[in-house]
Amino acid sequence: MRAAVAAALAGLLLLAGCGRQPQQSTAARTPHGYVAGAEEMPEPQSRLLLAGDRAGAVRVLDLLTGKVSPVADVEQVESVTGDGRFAYLTTATGGLRVIDTGAWTVDHGDHVHYYRAAPRDLGTLRGRPPYTIAGDAAVTAVRSSDGTVMLLDRARMEKGTLAETARFTAAAAVPYAEHVIVADGGEVRLVTRAGEPGQAIGACADAAGTAVTRRGVIIGCAGGAVLVTEDDGAFEIVRIPYPRVPSAGRRATEFRHRPGSTILAARAGDAGVWVLDVTARTWRRIRTEPAVAVNAAGDGMPVLVLTGDGTLRAYDPGSGKEQAGTMVLRTPLTGAPSIEVDAARAYVNDPAGRAVHEIDYNDGLRHARTFEPGFAPAHMTETGR
Repeated sequence: MRAAVAAALAGLLLLAGCGRQPQQSTAARTPHGYVAGAEEMPEPQSRLLLAGDRAGAVRVLDLLTGKVSPVADVEQVESVTGDGRFAYLTTATGGLRVIDTGAWTVDHGDHVHYYRAAPRDLGTLRGRPPYTIAGDAAVTAVRSSDGTVMLLDRARMEKGTLAETARFTAAAAVPYAEHVIVADGGEVRLVTRAGEPGQAIGACADAAGTAVTRRGVIIGCAGGAVLVTEDDGAFEIVRIPYPRVPSAGRRATEFRHRPGSTILAARAGDAGVWVLDVTARTWRRIRTEPAVAVNAAGDGMPVLVLTGDGTLRAYDPGSGKEQAGTMVLRTPLTGAPSIEVDAARAYVNDPAGRAVHEIDYNDGLRHARTFEPGFAPAHMTETGR
């Protein structure tokens, strides 16, 4: 009897051991964080997508190695924007060319993965410029100037295909918390990722400009901004009014900030720069010369302003006091100079000087490096963050 029991137990242990074998080999074949066709790296793979306006050159500058790689030739580029991985190039023909820059970050909350792959050209979307772009891990929303919003499948974009999954009209659209936050007709409402309308959650007159922060989604409105938050499936909206409602030409209609941060900057026409502190839910207007470009490095870090004389200036976001200034661009300005900001550096493209300048914004705007891509970088966006 004892021998029979022992044999049975041995058989069960053998079967259990066999049952575990496929799981172990599967885990070995597909380690955590594995992405087909990409290489996982120990640090952010920051890159700059650079585009000429008439020359047609589109190149990727690797900020770790300084190497410049060709991606495509796209003539008559009028503007470039990015979403952390993909770059979107508006052309004079009205099309929106999409480039996968091959550098991106995946944030799982308690840990982060960094990836790199070869850049590639995904093709062209048709619409009416100017375009606004917003996305999350599942959906990218592309809005044309006529109000048409196209939702693209992000997973298929990552595999090299532009696949539209839904279409509707709105003044603004931002994927967030497994929905799309939409502003249109004076109200803010939810839309499903399939494009189906949902509940209204608040009001926003004349919506223009959006941003995604770790506190929620910001939408610019005629009277200020609204903050949309989500908690366990419940959405709330909070108004953040201007201290004094500005004229239409001095409204904040395009927000710039370091990804995820809660300090936003926006041009205020000829009246300087708006700073929106999402955490404190307050606005501040910094009086500067008319800004060519702006960006905000984050809480406790400077707001950066580029003016028409080629000077980059740093301002304290809380007091509005100027902290530093340095000449960075050759004048007269050409192309569309912009400021890209990551956790340690800022980048300013210098079309007239045929260069890109790396600036240490935590060290009095010190010039850290200058890159010469071999053409006039009229437009720029940073990816890999």
